[in-house]
Amino acid sequence: MKVAIGQYVVGKDPIANAEQASATIVQAHHAGAHLLVLPEMALALDAADPDLARRSAQPLTGPFVTTLRHASADAPGLTVVFTVPVPVEGNDTQDGGKAYNTQLALRDGKIVAEYRKIHLYDAFNMQESKRIAPGDAVPPLLDIDGMKVGMMTCYDVRFPELARRLAIDGADVLVLPSAWIKGPMKEWHWEVLCTARALENTCYMVACGECGPRNIGASMVIDPLGVCIARAAETPALLFAELLPQRIAEARAALPSLANRRFETPALAVNSHSR
Repeated sequence: MKVAIGQYVVGKDPIANAEQASATIVQAHHAGAHLLVLPEMALALDAADPDLARRSAQPLTGPFVTTLRHASADAPGLTVVFTVPVPVEGNDTQDGGKAYNTQLALRDGKIVAEYRKIHLYDAFNMQESKRIAPGDAVPPLLDIDGMKVGMMTCYDVRFPELARRLAIDGADVLVLPSAWIKGPMKEWHWEVLCTARALENTCYMVACGECGPRNIGASMVIDPLGVCIARAAETPALLFAELLPQRIAEARAALPSLANRRFETPALAVNSHSR
């Protein structure tokens, strides 16, 4: 499977952001990619106004997702993954209502999978739960070019239970749209956590980081034995990598951690508001 990561700055204007995402879809399709991962909260971000993403929330039938669906329809065979804020049913986000941080997978102009972020970033003096409601379902697996792909979002990578659950469910690849905030040791955390989730589950990790003034960029692809096979710096970039089923098979033969596990399959707690 050929994967692409579109690392760029998500700005304040949803229309400009939709144009950027659409242009990246065109580039990835022309390069022959099967999967493209875009940043978290691709609709709108502002380092000086953390509440903008929530206030900008749109339904799945809104103009942002509609624009990307049209771009996807013109890129047949390419699966595009990103996250957007979607209003909680009955909530007016312009009037303080919460949104879901919703990861979408588009293919051939259609939404083929949806995942509402489970773990909310209430850490390092941030409180995502003020603006975002947590999801309550384990993400689905996507079938892409003969491989199974599990969906995760940003802060989810700090919780090994989710990655392990997806691997047990059959994931060969984990995708991670992110907007990873800068700070002391934060880039090191990003590298360690992405590498650990790949290595401990003998999966590929395809992690996209937004690279605006508040976030680190540093998108990467990690192979099933923890080797970084593609890496961006802090500036806009379009990365490509080849994911090989035989590399997964070799890793799982040499390091059968999934087969050797002694714990039950992780399950999402009932009525969980995990953070």
